[in-house]
Amino acid sequence: MNNLFDNIEPNEQPDRPSKKKPIFPVNEQLRQYLVQYGREVTLPVSYQDLQRYRYTTSLKDKRGNETAWEKASYDMNDWEWLRTNLVRIYAILKTEGDMSFINHLDVARIDFCYFGNSQPFRIRIVNKFNDNYDHYYIKQADANRVYGLELEHLLSPNRMTYFTDKNTLIEEHIPGVPGDVFITDYLDNPNTNLIRLAKEFVKFNERCFVHLLGDMRSYNFVVNVIPDIEDFQYRIRAIDFDQQSYEGRKNLYLPQFFKENKPLVDIVLKHLDKESIAQYQAEERTMMTFRLVSSRYRVKELLDIMSTDAISKDEKIEQLKLELSTHFSGPAFLKVRTMGQLVKTQLKQSLRKSLLLVNKTKSRIAD
Repeated sequence: MNNLFDNIEPNEQPDRPSKKKPIFPVNEQLRQYLVQYGREVTLPVSYQDLQRYRYTTSLKDKRGNETAWEKASYDMNDWEWLRTNLVRIYAILKTEGDMSFINHLDVARIDFCYFGNSQPFRIRIVNKFNDNYDHYYIKQADANRVYGLELEHLLSPNRMTYFTDKNTLIEEHIPGVPGDVFITDYLDNPNTNLIRLAKEFVKFNERCFVHLLGDMRSYNFVVNVIPDIEDFQYRIRAIDFDQQSYEGRKNLYLPQFFKENKPLVDIVLKHLDKESIAQYQAEERTMMTFRLVSSRYRVKELLDIMSTDAISKDEKIEQLKLELSTHFSGPAFLKVRTMGQLVKTQLKQSLRKSLLLVNKTKSRIAD
């Protein structure tokens, strides 16, 4: 397999992701999976309920710049009903539905994002005693997004908290510095450890490619900065999953090829040699393999459902399987017919060497 950071031209860019990805419904098999693993619950508010706002007003960031978010305003009766039930949803997310903690909570604001495919609502929950606040999101239940959340939960170092109810999806807020803000405000900070940041970007790039999570432009991920003895560690986390296994261009599953991420790629090329890049890629594939082995039955069940689901277009499937076959010099990709089968084949191809090593280690321990 080629080293993904080999022979990058500074201006090489892939086709842009689709401006409007269709919403693919959650089918009955996936719904039963969600029920089985406690992801399907009864929610007091649906996505459609939040669409009954009267008007919106634009929201600006701390610097006074326009954002993609707007504050939604509702009739008084709708607002009172929403306040009560949106706090209940927060309890479902945070305390498994224990309502004994909700009396000191309130809804401070409901924001609507007109940008992107899912057009989410962001709910700001505030503690009335100390004004501390938190957020969560209500979105349309798109099958690609659900598969992406599950694969992230099972194969990445991150645990994902989300629930569905028919056509509604709720997601916990993922804290961190938005990638575009980090590039602008933190990259030149003398306290930023560029070598460790480069290492994490290589690992993030690898994770996205292995399970085919697309469109990881800088505003679709966050950076967590973690103090560590005498320095800092970094964790890059995806926050948008609607481009899980949809696009046909291979490079759209590689964050290194987006122009928005070029400053991070430049740091990788400046501070890491080929051997170090290969080492970090191998480390990430090994950790993904450990997670795969520990959750193999659940992953298999998910991929079996995904393999029969229609979550992309035929021409995109054909393009991606040809490009992956060329990249890996492997004919196995040419036999697949769906995006789910492509993900399954991609996992086998990418993690095969690590799986062999893990199995050998387990055999030695058993002996």
